[in-house]
Amino acid sequence: MDELGKADREFFDEYLYPNLGAEREDVQLAPQHGVDFGVVDVGGTAVAMATDPVFLMPSLGFERAAWFAFHILFSDVAVSGLEPAYLSVDFNLPPEITDEQFATVWETFDREARDLGVAVVTGHTARYAGCNYPMVGGATVVAVGDHDDLICPDGAQPGDRVLVTKGPAIETTGLLAIQYESLLAERMDPDALEAAKDRYYDMSPIREAMLAAEVGGDTVTAMHDATEGGVYGGLFEMARSAGVGMRIDRDRVPIMPGVRETCEAVGVDPWISISEGTLLATVDPEGVDDVLEALEVEGIPAAVVGEVTDGEGVVVDGVSIDHPGTDPFWGTFERLGEEASSGDESGAGDANGGDDR
Repeated sequence: MDELGKADREFFDEYLYPNLGAEREDVQLAPQHGVDFGVVDVGGTAVAMATDPVFLMPSLGFERAAWFAFHILFSDVAVSGLEPAYLSVDFNLPPEITDEQFATVWETFDREARDLGVAVVTGHTARYAGCNYPMVGGATVVAVGDHDDLICPDGAQPGDRVLVTKGPAIETTGLLAIQYESLLAERMDPDALEAAKDRYYDMSPIREAMLAAEVGGDTVTAMHDATEGGVYGGLFEMARSAGVGMRIDRDRVPIMPGVRETCEAVGVDPWISISEGTLLATVDPEGVDDVLEALEVEGIPAAVVGEVTDGEGVVVDGVSIDHPGTDPFWGTFERLGEEASSGDESGAGDANGGDDR
C-alpha cells in the first residue's frame, strides 16, 4: 500500500478481499477495488451504501470545509442512481475544536442534508486526545430505491458513449488554490488563481449524477466519481470493472479555468490527480443527447469524450494507459504545507470562517 492515499489493488486483493465476513445472499454488490458503493437487498428494495472519512480542514473556514466534507461523503452513493436518504456520522474531534466551530460544521451538514432530503439517523460525537485534522471521523451514507433504477459500476457496454463532466483535477485545483493561495500567488497569474479558487464549489458530482440518472434512465449504464487517480484512474476502474475497453479523445474533455495553471504551478499531472466533482459516465447512444442537454441547462460543463469498446484497457489518443497507482495530490499537498511553513506563511484562509457562499 502506498504511504499516503487509498490502498492499491494489490493490497486490496491480498489483505481485504479475502476477509469480508459472512457470505449473505442479500448482498447484491460486495466490495471491489475502485468501486464506489455496495448494495444489499432489503425486502425487495435496493439499498446502496458507502463509507468514507470525515475530511475537515479548518484552514478553509469551517463552513466551507464542512460543505466539502459533506459532499465527499455523498458522492459515492450518488453515482448509484438511487436517491440519497440517510446519514450515519461519527465525529472523533480534536480537543481544540470549540463548540462554536462545531456548531458551524453541524449546521452546514444540516443545511446540505435538508437540501437533498436526507435524514441523519444515528452517529457519535466526541472530542478525543490524539485526534487531528483533517480526518476527524467517518460516516456511512445510504441511498434507497428500486433495483430497476440502480446503476451498477460494472454496467458499461461496448458501443456506449463515455461522458465526462468538468474535466480533470477539479479537487486538486480547488483545494490547493484555497489552502495555499499565498504560495500560489507567487507562481500564477492573478486571474488564473481567481479562476482556480472558483473550482472549490465544483467539487461535488452529486447534482450531475442525480440529474443523469433521472434524465437518462436505463440508458446510463455506469457512473463513477473521478477521485484518487483522477480522470485516467477513474476511466481505468470503470473499464476494468465491466471487462471492457475504452477509446478516449483527450481533446474532447472539458478543462475548467485555472486547472492547467494550478497543476503547472505545483508540478502535477492533471489527468491522474484527484478530481472529486468530476462525473464519469457511460451512456447508451440513445440517451446521450438527453443527458447532455439536461446538464447544459443546469450549467454543468460536459462532453462525450470517447466510446466503450470490446476488449480491455483504456486507450487515450491512440496510446494505452495504465492505472496511475499513486495519486500525486497527497505528496504535493504535504510538500506545499512544508513550503508554506518554512516561509512563515499559512497560505490558507481564515480558520474561523469568512467564506459564506
